[in-house]
Amino acid sequence: MAAHPEGTPCWADAMFPDMEGAKRFYGELFGWTFDEGSPDFGGYTQALSGGRPVAAVVPQMPGAGGPPSWNLYFASSDIAATAEKIRDNGGALLMDPMPVADFGTMVTAEEPSGVFFSVWQPGSHRGFERTGEPGAYCWAEVTTRDVEKADHFFPAVFPYEAKRMQHESVDFSLWHVGGEPVVGRLKMTEDFPADVHPYVNVYFGVEDCDAAVATVTRLGGKLHWGPRDSPFGRFASVADQQGAAFSVIDIGTTAGEMPQFT
Repeated sequence: MAAHPEGTPCWADAMFPDMEGAKRFYGELFGWTFDEGSPDFGGYTQALSGGRPVAAVVPQMPGAGGPPSWNLYFASSDIAATAEKIRDNGGALLMDPMPVADFGTMVTAEEPSGVFFSVWQPGSHRGFERTGEPGAYCWAEVTTRDVEKADHFFPAVFPYEAKRMQHESVDFSLWHVGGEPVVGRLKMTEDFPADVHPYVNVYFGVEDCDAAVATVTRLGGKLHWGPRDSPFGRFASVADQQGAAFSVIDIGTTAGEMPQFT
């Protein structure tokens, strides 16, 4: 499998206090199955769609604060250089580059507007083996109140070309790599509760958005907003029964004209 291009999302995982509950929830919602997990790596457990790795769930470390959240990894071919760019552009490294056996090397960081993210330089683990389909990663948006800081930081660290959507009430940009959109940036408005920390909103594909929302709520999760139609697909923002926020999207159901970006 070819390496993910520099700066593109390549993996996602989340820590949970109740691992079995997480596996039941996501197994029913997305049809995921799970590998055995490795005691040598803190019980790190890959989620599989059609037998291929698409994400991971991890036991929450003792004393870890805050609710569970999905963490997105961006691809790097030289993680030491990426870490230096993170520091040079006002980001904070929460850990120095750390090899994970022969799987690859990772960094976790916080960018200046408050968004946490990770970087992955692959070894034997290349990242997502399925994307853009039901049960797999489809999209992500850096969701923050301080868009000026985010708009400076991310294109300085990764090879992004930014294009802003022409819309009166929504402040949204697309970041491109090699001419292809790879991640969005959305400004948080008053619609977001004041206690919601800036975050990366990870979208997973579903066959039917409304049915997925019904499954989320039946399993004890919450609907934050939606479902909503768009030219990109019908989507909704939800949280699982342990509080981890994410979005679901049916990319096969679209409505409206594609917005203009400049």
